[in-house]
Amino acid sequence: MKIMMKAPAKINLTLDVLNKRPDGFHEVEMIMTNVDLADRIELEMLPKDEIRILSHNRFVPDDSRNLAYQAAKLLKDRYQIKSGVSITIEKVIPVAAGLAGGSSDAAATLKGLNRLWDIGLSLDELAELGAEIGSDVSFCVYGGTALAKGRGEKIQKLPPPPNCWVVLAKPTIGVSTAEVYKNLKLQGINHPDTAAMIEAIKNQDYEQMCASMGNVLESVTLKLYPEVAQIKEQMERFGADAVLMSGSGPTVFGLIQHDSRMHRVYNGLRGFCEQVYAVRLLGEGEGEPIA
Repeated sequence: MKIMMKAPAKINLTLDVLNKRPDGFHEVEMIMTNVDLADRIELEMLPKDEIRILSHNRFVPDDSRNLAYQAAKLLKDRYQIKSGVSITIEKVIPVAAGLAGGSSDAAATLKGLNRLWDIGLSLDELAELGAEIGSDVSFCVYGGTALAKGRGEKIQKLPPPPNCWVVLAKPTIGVSTAEVYKNLKLQGINHPDTAAMIEAIKNQDYEQMCASMGNVLESVTLKLYPEVAQIKEQMERFGADAVLMSGSGPTVFGLIQHDSRMHRVYNGLRGFCEQVYAVRLLGEGEGEPIA
């Protein structure tokens, strides 16, 4: 038996860091939403009791470092599952990009194996398990649009934002999330107005949504990695309505309402950056099997 799952990328419309917690993590408050750029995950039952990861992308680990592997192992151990699984990851989301590609793969694996192994867990229970794997996995289990708090695992669903184009550009560098958080100085930074963003989404107010975007991690990443700052400047110059870095970077995205301007921004960025994508906001939560 095989199950195919879609694992969509996310972008941060806001990302705020409130303080450092006693457990060493940072207390965050962020609004995330899915975009129509997705990995495909194929799950196939194996008679042998093993977890096998298959991918043509050389940057995708095929062992316990892989979050999809960790998701399968967690379910196997927690629910004494004796059958094995082959997990084929067709990678479309850029790796280490601030788009939660690995977390989304893990979430899709949790949901798919819940069906394949007939475990019968609710979405809330799967999201709780996801929090044990990584901070973004809980959001990716639900999909759609949400306010995330705590380490990112406390999820409050939101309605879909006003629809528009999203142009994503990832420079050919990797960014260390741990390094970005280590260099973050919470004194004197501009915090995004999370409440204004929630209001904009609820009122379907595109202009207010654009005006309310903000990511405190930009204060670090743009200084440490000038390539990210350059892409942000170019995207603004080509006419995107609002431009922001997603997560800890290095991917930068621009929101654009009109097709003609989207093409101008997309084509302009192709000269600066190899990995450029023009996609739509997904709006509603995804994650149902696609085949």
